[in-house]
Amino acid sequence: MTINWQRWLGAIALLALGFAAGAGFVGWRGMSRPAPVEIIPAPTAAPTMAAPAAKPEATPTPGPIRVYVSGAVANPAVYSLGAGSIIDDLVRAAGGFAPSADPAAVNLAQPLADGMQVHVPTLADALPTPPAVSAPAGARSSPVDVDLGGLVNINTATAAELEALPGVGPVTAAQIIAYREANGPFDTIEALMDVPGIGEGKFNEMKALIHVGP
Repeated sequence: MTINWQRWLGAIALLALGFAAGAGFVGWRGMSRPAPVEIIPAPTAAPTMAAPAAKPEATPTPGPIRVYVSGAVANPAVYSLGAGSIIDDLVRAAGGFAPSADPAAVNLAQPLADGMQVHVPTLADALPTPPAVSAPAGARSSPVDVDLGGLVNINTATAAELEALPGVGPVTAAQIIAYREANGPFDTIEALMDVPGIGEGKFNEMKALIHVGP
């Protein structure tokens, strides 16, 4: 049997070409497919926390004050009162004035402060021992001693007796008598301030020396 080497070699060559073509196709497909891309997620930003709103500073509430009241009140002692209290509040807390108190000597509207002492004097404390005084020169031909007897009754006093009081001259004495004759006796010594020319200052100078008794 004679082998046709030419046909055999040609078949091998065709087979080789087929393998080469298949390998090339496979390689081309491998090259044409894009490489996978790794997707890295972007970092997530942390949520921003709003700063807490600043709380308004609370205004401190004034605490109570402690005040000592002595003298002519029902219950002298140290009392605890609210801020902004006045002497009137303190006297009320102490049970009010004692019968011997001189209320006119205390300013009930005065504000109190922590640690303050308020002393309420008695009428005896406020009343000095009046000396015998003389009427102003010119009121009579000769000085006349006017014995006040402790107090001058402003409902019965003469002009000379009135002029012996501090702050009272002939004009003021005449005004007191004229007012008394026109309006009747004074009910209280404070009513003397209704007379023209007698204000609170002048009244305070003489209040310890006058009365409206019989």
